[in-house]
Amino acid sequence: MRPYFTEWYGNPSNQHHSAGSRAARAVEKARAQVAAAIGAEPASIVFTSGATESNNLAILGICRASRSAPGHIITSAIEHKSVVEPYRHLEASGWKTTFLRPDSLGTVDWRSVEDAITPATMLISIMAANNEVGTIQAVEQIGEVCDRHGVIFHCDAAQSLGRMPINISHWNVDLLSLSAHKAYGPKGVGALFVRENRKTDMLVPLAFGGGQESGIRPGTPPVPNIVGFGAACELACGSLAEESGRLRMLRQSLLDQLRHCVPDLVVHGHPTDALPGLLSVGLPGINGDEFLFALQDVAISQGAACTAGSPEPSHVLKALGVGYELARSSFRFGIGRFTTIEDVNRAAAEVARVLAILR
Repeated sequence: MRPYFTEWYGNPSNQHHSAGSRAARAVEKARAQVAAAIGAEPASIVFTSGATESNNLAILGICRASRSAPGHIITSAIEHKSVVEPYRHLEASGWKTTFLRPDSLGTVDWRSVEDAITPATMLISIMAANNEVGTIQAVEQIGEVCDRHGVIFHCDAAQSLGRMPINISHWNVDLLSLSAHKAYGPKGVGALFVRENRKTDMLVPLAFGGGQESGIRPGTPPVPNIVGFGAACELACGSLAEESGRLRMLRQSLLDQLRHCVPDLVVHGHPTDALPGLLSVGLPGINGDEFLFALQDVAISQGAACTAGSPEPSHVLKALGVGYELARSSFRFGIGRFTTIEDVNRAAAEVARVLAILR
């Protein structure tokens, strides 16, 4: 990224000089790298500021493009806030919304998706893997249902990039949201996959003022961030299988050590169909705020980062049927590319130390 911050500072929208041409080539290289990570064509990738914008662009853009009266849209009760809030906004504008309930493991049954479809259903948005408990959804089956009923399918895959295989053709998605920083790229850049043969008539942009990104997302592209996004995709997907196995081993080690000091520990999410490096657990009888305050040198959260500090328990855990007290004493551990077994051991020891004090 560094040369595009300093030496090669051209605007890729202006290719009449060498600086702009160099920047444009860098953007197109990154577009191809992002596309390769999900098995898509480069022309189907629209760069955004992140998955939050991508989700809003997909959901609001689809519905604003509708030439008929407000129709019916479906999602799940455990989606990221950047999906839930646009749905609530549309609901207030007259759209009929259905929020499907998952089972206690966080799985949204694809059959319940099909049962919820009506003749007025226009859009279904179901995430690939949950950001709080890690449960992986049956995206391929949901995509088949949408395709069979002629309903547009959007998938938030921000948590999946670099952690599990993504294949656009197998998933039957029309739109898919990505975020660079989830794959160790820079913050402030993401992408929306838009199925190429539907791009021009499917979305109304959220902003106007330029023809960049096929007219869907105007504005001068942040070249350094886009370059970093492309490189991150290439690095993350190049060692996907090996890294997933390593993360699963570390997650199991952490879980075993936590269970040793917390016999009544509760694990949230699916035991097998889950992201390899995410562990969500409940510590019964513990005051969550006191626990986080006493914890030293271990970075964990009580829910999604975007709702940190909220006095309310996670909406995801509530949807899974977790009670108020247990939800307030539940925590999410993230194990990543730079986490070592020594880190896991230190984290488990620190949790044990704090629990001994609080109990």
